[in-house]
Amino acid sequence: MGTNERAGRKEWIALGVLALPLLLVSMDVSVLYFAVPFISADLGVSATEQLWIFDIYGFVLAGLLITMGSLGDRIGRRKLLLFGALGFGLASVAAAYAQSPEQLIAARAVLGIGGATLMPSTLALIRNMFHDAKQRQKAIAFWSAVMMGGITLGPVLGGFLLEHFWWGSVFLINTPAMVLLIVLAPVLLPEFKAPARGRFDLLGSLLSLAAVLPVIWGIKELAAHGVSALPVVAIVAGLAFGVLFVRRQRTAEHPMVDLSMFRNRAFSGSLAANTVGTLALVGNAVFLTQYLQLVHGLSPLKAALWSLAPSVLVGGAAPLATALAGKLDRAYVIGGAFVLAASGYGVLTQVRVDSSLAVPLAGAGLLAAGLVMVMTLVTEAVVGSVAPERAGSASAVMETCSEFGGALGVAVLGSIGTAVYRSDLPAGAAGPVREGLPAATAAAAHLPAQLADTMLSTARHAFTHSMNAVALVGAILLLATAVTTTVVLRGTEPAAPAEEEPTSEEADVVPA
Repeated sequence: MGTNERAGRKEWIALGVLALPLLLVSMDVSVLYFAVPFISADLGVSATEQLWIFDIYGFVLAGLLITMGSLGDRIGRRKLLLFGALGFGLASVAAAYAQSPEQLIAARAVLGIGGATLMPSTLALIRNMFHDAKQRQKAIAFWSAVMMGGITLGPVLGGFLLEHFWWGSVFLINTPAMVLLIVLAPVLLPEFKAPARGRFDLLGSLLSLAAVLPVIWGIKELAAHGVSALPVVAIVAGLAFGVLFVRRQRTAEHPMVDLSMFRNRAFSGSLAANTVGTLALVGNAVFLTQYLQLVHGLSPLKAALWSLAPSVLVGGAAPLATALAGKLDRAYVIGGAFVLAASGYGVLTQVRVDSSLAVPLAGAGLLAAGLVMVMTLVTEAVVGSVAPERAGSASAVMETCSEFGGALGVAVLGSIGTAVYRSDLPAGAAGPVREGLPAATAAAAHLPAQLADTMLSTARHAFTHSMNAVALVGAILLLATAVTTTVVLRGTEPAAPAEEEPTSEEADVVPA
């Protein structure tokens, strides 16, 4: 398809096929929330093993995104997508029937490898299938909605499956969809390769892995256990490897990431906005989940179902963002979306222990709607501001920034919340209460009723106050980002300059 041609029915059907891996990869981040107690009971999982079952997927996914984005540019994005689908499907079966914690951790690691191939491949293929800017905006709005839908539906689907089947079903649901993708992709998706990019940069790949993994791990450890030497050393080491990775990209004959992309304000400004947006979204999710379950006393499944209520607002956010960006400078739309998200945090500053569920859910809905608008537009800016042959690596960089944003959301906002929570407790508060609301709730279950009520009341009020403080910080951060983003992105165009039509030798564009 030439660069000026509009996409037809086949491309739009192919977009629906690309939604399959995106939905499942985004669901896999949250689908384990309810399954861990069942897995622990069946496999005898220790506390440390439980953390690795949760985290290994995200670690491997984050560490390999840049590598897989570059690899897809070289070997073909459809080919990488199919390899990823096969690996993801097989690893899902292995996870479902794991007989030990070690087997499950290994299967989750392979799922992370599969996820790292699937995420950048979907965006890169969209960039290559939709050359018309308006059509691409609609396609990416759909992509953003599917990704957010997967994250939201994961806990609900997990809870439903666990009520009717064994814990392995939360993994096994991936396999039929991957089989369908393997069957349909060769028929509907064209193959795209970048112009001749030379040999794959193995040293650059290892350096990117050595940079991302220690930093993500260190941030998560600091969030979970507070400041200690090992996580700090890991972060410093990761940053040092990051410097080496950048130097490698500057000097390599065939770099994995073209650093000249970062000179484009639309690209670099959008990456920063995406990172802040993910930070704000994930940071709030940590507190909202605990509030619904431990303050309002909802079961995990009921909490997940109630959390679907804001999707009424969120569902129309991506198309609205695309429509507004067609009439206004997208910098103003992104800035306005950040203000909308900040208003959601403003509502969350008013949440109290005895608040109606409508208050936190309204706040969460406004926050999510604003941030979905942001992510839709900045994704289009990142993908649209680079030439099609760079779409894989650009998408991978954006997804890596999202992983960092999520980790920072838990670490930064979580640490602020913990500090406020502890400062709000009476001086003589019991040890479990100081550890946090989950620990206080667990300890209260073993106490006499009157003492348990006192402990829970104290912990719940302190937690709600900490949630208010985090919401205030989040609102200030988003308002500051609204101003900065508007200034930085004003006047930028997401669409790259008209590219020359690649020859068959420069770009392998093979119709299905």
